Amino acid sequence: CDLVRYCSDACQKEHKSQHQQECKKRAAELRDEILFRQPESSDRGDCPICFLPLPIHQKKPPLYACCSTTICEGCSFANQKREWEEK
Repeated sequence: CDLVRYCSDACQKEHKSQHQQECKKRAAELRDEILFRQPESSDRGDCPICFLPLPIHQKKPPLYACCSTTICEGCSFANQKREWEEK
């Protein structure tokens, strides 16, 4: 592990048991960060409304005919809900 630096081998051996606990905890945190990291973007780009990556496997994405813009299903649903509430 490269998280901690020691002044000598003797200090490293003396501190080994305490460091192992901290190192395992930090390794678990790093694993979670990597596992739950959101992708930067998808090959289809981002939703222009919420800026989240558009899903890769979306059957028929909502497309606005007025501007030919593809949006995510969440933003499309929110727009439909707003239109229903205005009626």
